[in-house]
Amino acid sequence: MISIYKIKPKFQQLLTPVLNRLHKAGITANQITITSIVLSLLIGISFWFAGNNRLLFLVLPIGLFIRMALNALDGMMARVHNQQSQKGELLNELGDIISDLFIFFPLLIFERENLYLIVLFLCLSIINEFAGIMGKVISNQRQYDGPMGKSDRAFVIGLYGLLSFFSVSFGAYSFWIFLIINILIVISTTVRIKKTLQLV
Repeated sequence: MISIYKIKPKFQQLLTPVLNRLHKAGITANQITITSIVLSLLIGISFWFAGNNRLLFLVLPIGLFIRMALNALDGMMARVHNQQSQKGELLNELGDIISDLFIFFPLLIFERENLYLIVLFLCLSIINEFAGIMGKVISNQRQYDGPMGKSDRAFVIGLYGLLSFFSVSFGAYSFWIFLIINILIVISTTVRIKKTLQLV
């Protein structure tokens, strides 16, 4: 399935110099994960108040890109420098779900006409991540498949923030956009479940 996650190896390669600097500075994988969660909270707060200051919409694309980098770096740090632990894995998985909720929650005030679709989006995002985690539990292989995985959702919401900054009105299209996003998340979750069962 097509997904932004497919470019992760190349993205990690570009982040290698940053990883080396962080390791030399004594930064651990868990510290990077915690930083990512705190950043997500700040992104969510900025997004919440973006209706009062349009400039804050830019925090979405910029902040989500930085968060994506941090998410890549914590895994790289754990693998490359032997910092893998059950605590770190738990923190990483819970952190991703909590971070998504922080960031996506303000959609409830910006998309009031599509409230049910946004609530469904939040719920399906959690289920999608849970399906990926269950792959690890059942088949010992975490599933990241798209077409609307974590990275894809971050890209879409980052684009939403960028377009909102430029006062692009979604109008009647919002319903169809979030309907399609939700359908893609369901497809992504189904693919993850099927791949996990094939490995059993």
